[in-house]
Amino acid sequence: MTDKIDALLREVEEFEADSPEEVEAFRLKMLSKKGAIPALFDDFKTVESERRKEMGMRLNRLKQAATQKVHELKTKLEARASQADKPKMPDLTMPAARDPIGSRHPISLVRNRINRIFERIGFVISEGPEIEDDWHNFSALNFPQEHPARDMQDTFFVSRNPDLALRTHTSSVQVRVMEGQQPPIRTISPGRVFRNEAISARAHCIFHQVEGLYIDEGVSFADMKQTLLYFAREMFGEQTQIRLRPSFFPFTEPSAEMDVSCNICGGPGCTICKYSGWIEVMGCGMVDPNVLENCGIDSRKYTGYAFGMGIERIAMNIYQIKDLRLFFENDMRFLQQFESVL
Repeated sequence: MTDKIDALLREVEEFEADSPEEVEAFRLKMLSKKGAIPALFDDFKTVESERRKEMGMRLNRLKQAATQKVHELKTKLEARASQADKPKMPDLTMPAARDPIGSRHPISLVRNRINRIFERIGFVISEGPEIEDDWHNFSALNFPQEHPARDMQDTFFVSRNPDLALRTHTSSVQVRVMEGQQPPIRTISPGRVFRNEAISARAHCIFHQVEGLYIDEGVSFADMKQTLLYFAREMFGEQTQIRLRPSFFPFTEPSAEMDVSCNICGGPGCTICKYSGWIEVMGCGMVDPNVLENCGIDSRKYTGYAFGMGIERIAMNIYQIKDLRLFFENDMRFLQQFESVL
């Protein structure tokens, strides 16, 4: 019996627990009615009379040790659980975590840069609706009824009203400006436009434009050329050259396409400029007198010029991006490249 008491006492002293369930299992094993210690008290009846005092003291010490062990372990685990529930104080000596730097979309970066260039020479920003009627989108701008741009293949019409369509250019904003005020007018119209085109690396059904308009007495083609040269050098660098090629637009006469010298290769030719040394960036021309008269401006007194450029095309040239679709896919790997650009 002495050996059993000593063995159980060693087990009590060495026992440790990591959960309340383990403590309860230990209590049941040692102290329950069918546990090891009560079983020893039952065997105590068979002990010789001369050894009962010693065995009794040993059994009581064993029971007290087991009871004390259960109490200590319960107290320890409850304290640990209580400490875990308390919110931990932050370590004020640790360096602060840096918040991730946000980024502007490259289209927004280029649009804002264009806006600032023209604002410095007196142009104001005008905006208008993206759903336009036929007058502001086509008729006032001298588009004949049979013009292919009116066809469903080029324009998204609003089905319930054939007179309404998603604007195909921001020239519609210029019409609204001319209808609302008399010259002098000096404005640019940045915005989103829509055309029914197949999506590819160089075309999309949604894109962004900035169109400009200047109307006053005595405005000439030379004034337009000087303004666009100033813009090109502010946008692409002081060494940039421009050239104007004859073209045709219903709302300007004479009309031209403007190219800038390739700032990638500097002239010899590369894949960006298609080995020509020049990159087309915008269309421009003198406002057709019919357009002025349509908007209530006396074409005998006032003249003006207009121009329009695609923001995506300029962004592709500046950042050397070869696929237009990247601007619309919201791929974080692409957009995060611009996080340090303000």
